[in-house]
Amino acid sequence: MTEKSFFAGFGGQGIVSLGQIWVYCAMKEGKNVTFFPFYGAEKRGGIARASVIVSDEEIASPLVTVPDSALVMNADSLPLCEGILKAGGVLVINSTLVKDEPRRSGIRVVKLEATALAEGIGSIRFANMVALGAMARLTGALALGEIEGILTNFFSPDKHKFIPKNVEAIKAGFNTV
Repeated sequence: MTEKSFFAGFGGQGIVSLGQIWVYCAMKEGKNVTFFPFYGAEKRGGIARASVIVSDEEIASPLVTVPDSALVMNADSLPLCEGILKAGGVLVINSTLVKDEPRRSGIRVVKLEATALAEGIGSIRFANMVALGAMARLTGALALGEIEGILTNFFSPDKHKFIPKNVEAIKAGFNTV
């Protein structure tokens, strides 16, 4: 199994953090990974992207030029993501914020109200974790069986108080799609 994924949104949505947690989970599950973040110079509101590869095999190239799956967290990212996605790939759209329909056919489109679900959990800041759960289920790249323990090791102790809400968000995304 090799899954090449591309996550896109704007600064402040936790796109880079999502990519970091995605590959950290995969590493803890014994898989090979690559992670390339990209973000604008702005602290919030600029471009935020991450490309990741999760594989049971050795990864020959860390570049994700034609992803198997893509996550669109804001409207500006839709044209890019649908344009680079492989034929038959999965396009997950944060339908709370993205109202446009993809123009491309030949891909699987999954609408996920990530921001709305996160707000129901307690904060829109959990939208990236809702997306993580959904992407894990749709791609099969992550099992997420030990997610609470993985997050405990990932986050610094001062962030541990947020782990239960992160787990709730991941499960919400996983169970919604």
